[in-house]
Amino acid sequence: MRRAGEVGVTDTAKTPTDPAAALEAELAVLLRRMAAGDEPALTVLHARLNRRIYAFALRRLSDPDLAEEVVVETLYETWRHAGRFEGRSKVSTWVLGIAHHKAMDKLRANGTRQYEDLGEEAEQIADPAPDTYTRIAQRQQGEQIRACMDTLPDEQREALLLVFYEDMTLGEVAGVQSCPENTVKTRLFHARRKMRECLERQTR
Repeated sequence: MRRAGEVGVTDTAKTPTDPAAALEAELAVLLRRMAAGDEPALTVLHARLNRRIYAFALRRLSDPDLAEEVVVETLYETWRHAGRFEGRSKVSTWVLGIAHHKAMDKLRANGTRQYEDLGEEAEQIADPAPDTYTRIAQRQQGEQIRACMDTLPDEQREALLLVFYEDMTLGEVAGVQSCPENTVKTRLFHARRKMRECLERQTR
């Protein structure tokens, strides 16, 4: 028996056995309850997603205080607009889409473009030939990757970060960036090409 004020997911038809699917099912229930004005549901949603939102924002802002602000602002907007969720994407993707816009607003306000060092993801992003990548790794790879990333348009750089850091599918990236999936494919294609050309120029 559930105690007063507690939130559960007993109104779902069947709880999925896959942990990720089970979480999304729970989030969908919580969002419906939030749309109906259920404040305890917001508390539970915060517990489920606040760390992911914080990590998502911190990678883009490199500022813990601003990342915390994004968490608060994102959850507030989620509460305000819970009824607008149409189920076309995962709840977590929809929420991260809100976080994306909040983080971008702060970057524009500060006039900065920040992102986390790509580290091990560098080879996947640039997809260079092994010999080229080896030379890059030997020549302060991190600084070169950051310099090349800084040459990308915001949308292309963001698509790379979502794919390689958040492990999102193309459809999920499209949801976050509010664009068609084919647009995401185009952004990734051009971003990889530009990264490869930039990195190769630095090895000459």
